[in-house]
Amino acid sequence: MKLAIYPGTFDPVTHGHLDILGRACRLFDEVVVAVAPNEAKAPLFNIEERIALLEPHIKPLGNAKLVRLEGLTVDFAKKNQAIALIRGLRAVSDFEFEFQMAQMNRHLEGSVETIFLMPNQTFFYTSSQIVKQVCRVDSSRLSQFVPDNVLKALKKKFGKK
Repeated sequence: MKLAIYPGTFDPVTHGHLDILGRACRLFDEVVVAVAPNEAKAPLFNIEERIALLEPHIKPLGNAKLVRLEGLTVDFAKKNQAIALIRGLRAVSDFEFEFQMAQMNRHLEGSVETIFLMPNQTFFYTSSQIVKQVCRVDSSRLSQFVPDNVLKALKKKFGKK
């Protein structure tokens, strides 16, 4: 069975994340979505909230599951016998960071490959950070970028109706 890990902060999950996940599920027998605490990013949603926001979007895929990531991603992948890490690339600006991370992971554990997937062109410019910035000012324009449950949670966080 070919298992891949799709790690991320997912703060919050966007349609772009879900597009990458759907693509990965078509390529692998199982995809584990590993939600990282990543306190360095000062997430808006705590890890339990992020997992809860992802949950309804995992079940319909059939071959994806959701876990909390502990420790280094590459160690988690090796422990779970994953053959690949899934990373999304939206633009050239993502490439340098992702390339460095992939090379470090390869150095730490050569048996785990990094697979870069691009989302549908509709989501190239969508990021969790931008979604949060837009929501602070005008949440009415976000339905095309995030699922309904995420939009509702964002509005609540920012005190919007």
